Amino acid sequence: MTGRRSLLAAAIALVLAAGSAAAIEPPPPAEAARAPEAAPKQSGYCASIADAAADARFAWQKEQLATLEKQVEERIAKLEEKRAEYESWLTRRNAFLAKADEGVVAIYTKMRPDAAALQLANMPEESAAAILTKLNARTASAILSEMEAARASQLARVMTDLGKKARESEKS
Repeated sequence: MTGRRSLLAAAIALVLAAGSAAAIEPPPPAEAARAPEAAPKQSGYCASIADAAADARFAWQKEQLATLEKQVEERIAKLEEKRAEYESWLTRRNAFLAKADEGVVAIYTKMRPDAAALQLANMPEESAAAILTKLNARTASAILSEMEAARASQLARVMTDLGKKARESEKS
């Protein structure tokens, strides 16, 4: 009996926390839910309807629990739908970024080193370093040699840090 009550209370809390607009009455207090054998001896009319009242209370609780269970299942279905939508969007986004990265790398590969150096020098460090790491070593070194020495060393440091992070993430 206590398990049913705690399950019902948990289900009610879950639905209410999820923003359910359904108004559901709380379960009856513990004193009212006592088993008939624990209740004081009754006589007459009260004793004759005690079992029927307990049955009605249990039926009501069962009905409320079924309603709550249905609401929880609907919420889970909506969440699963949203999760699938998000995963689809994330897959499309990652594919787009991969294509964009390949295109940008191809562009910098075909540029003259002095022109590429000017553009990469004005980019944020991590973006420029990411592009340089994807270029072949000959092209990247030609671009770095055309840059101002301080900027080239900053980018080389960022490239080294990115490489370390990538190796650490592969190990874990």
